[in-house]
Amino acid sequence: MLTSERKALIQKVLKRDGRLVARDFSQELGVSEDTVRRDLRELAGEGLLQRVHGGALPASPAVADFGSREQVGSPAKAKLGQAAARMIQPGQVVFLDGGTTNVQLARQLPTDLRAVIVTHSPSIAVELARHPSVEVELIGGRLFKHSIVAVGATCAEAISRIRADVFFLGATGVHPETGVTTGDREEAAIKRLIASHSAETIILTTEEKLGAASPYSIMPLTEVSALVTVAGLPEETLLPIKSSGVAVVEV
Repeated sequence: MLTSERKALIQKVLKRDGRLVARDFSQELGVSEDTVRRDLRELAGEGLLQRVHGGALPASPAVADFGSREQVGSPAKAKLGQAAARMIQPGQVVFLDGGTTNVQLARQLPTDLRAVIVTHSPSIAVELARHPSVEVELIGGRLFKHSIVAVGATCAEAISRIRADVFFLGATGVHPETGVTTGDREEAAIKRLIASHSAETIILTTEEKLGAASPYSIMPLTEVSALVTVAGLPEETLLPIKSSGVAVVEV
């Protein structure tokens, strides 16, 4: 089998099974495990999969720039935003992470809601500037342009002084094995810090991020309070996540 054919088969298996075990795959094809691992390294370098111990997982498709991501799954994101907005109670301190789905959440907040919204996302802050009764706390730092959020030491210091009732976390991958992941080390650290200063952490995610993985870990699924996603997804997609103890809300 040619290298190109082997790589195409690897991607086919990942799409079908949601994971690939290098040892089993090498035995199935009658090639060395080193050969398969080399294929996996090269495919990972192209962003086509995420390597993990013993094999690979599907790579998250959420790698486009912010403007492009705004156009992907917009109706579903708006629905998720509506559902999440109903979860916020008057008087709460809420931390909104960056991301296109959380922008939708900010747009869907009731106009009579009185709450404190903390964010390190200028995009979220601009949306909330129009809200008549929400108090907005904008945290600064070095701008991470891919996600339009602040990161770095200044950002971390400000976050460490806040205690939030709920954190709406943005992620690029949600997988029962690798947990909640994202594509940048520093951004992952900031998200992890916010979660540690929040009573609850809730993830809003569209279908393409479920079962996918990115390079940097934020937290295991056991530390997530709830996951809000679109209704009608295959049970085999959601069952491994539900089995981890996460409350799954389908809207």
